[in-house]
Amino acid sequence: MSKTILITGCSSGIGYDAAHGLKAAGWKVFATCRKEDDCERLRSEGLISFQLDVADPASIEAGFNEALARGRGRLDALYNNAAFACPGAVEDLPADALREIFETNLFGLHDLTARAIQVMRAQGSGRILQCSSVLGLVGIRWRGAYVATKFALEGLTDVLRLEMRDTPIKIITINPGPIPSKIRVNSIPHFERWVDWQNSARREQYQASLLKRLYEPSGKKDRFELPASAVTAAILEALEAPNPRSHYYVTKATHAAATIRRLAPARLRDWLLARA
Repeated sequence: MSKTILITGCSSGIGYDAAHGLKAAGWKVFATCRKEDDCERLRSEGLISFQLDVADPASIEAGFNEALARGRGRLDALYNNAAFACPGAVEDLPADALREIFETNLFGLHDLTARAIQVMRAQGSGRILQCSSVLGLVGIRWRGAYVATKFALEGLTDVLRLEMRDTPIKIITINPGPIPSKIRVNSIPHFERWVDWQNSARREQYQASLLKRLYEPSGKKDRFELPASAVTAAILEALEAPNPRSHYYVTKATHAAATIRRLAPARLRDWLLARA
């Protein structure tokens, strides 16, 4: 019988590639999306797909129960991938904007994780993979809300890993770097809803920098960019290695960020990141 994995945020990007890649590798994949239209598209491509909105507790419960039903009560792995960004200067972010992004990027993820642990304890095995980011290791301008959620995820997952060492459940963090995705496009509605840039003290900086990145992307490939399949390869290794690493860093940028965070003094780190 194929091993089962539940993946969130499969409509595009990393989640989409992971769903197809893991299926090709022999896994029984439950590829979930927030919108039914996306689920229908994935089903037409041969995937098992149903709705799971990590910002909605009722949807989390229903989606998780659906995965258990389709897996006959077993879940071998969970990959928490779903997340979004809300760009803007930290001083311009309303508290409600932070509450909204934490609901998806951390609280919903934690809900699924806790549910999976109960099942994996009972069956005596399991792996939980958390999708962090290079921005879970270092912060850069305009990304404060997203960075905050990923830093929080890093800390929560590190503690969970320590606490689960006396169980057969493996806790693993995946740290992608620059990967082609729709996160920029998908962030625009959140930016427009929450950030009053026109009345910001940083209005000129928005016009010179962030607005161009959001609405007028250059189309140039990031020099450190890798395809989503590079993340899928790391996921497969994390799932199938007898003794998986605690972190899998994908792209040179992420390896560099991990080194900077570990070795560089705070003032040097800030100086380097200010020029990133």
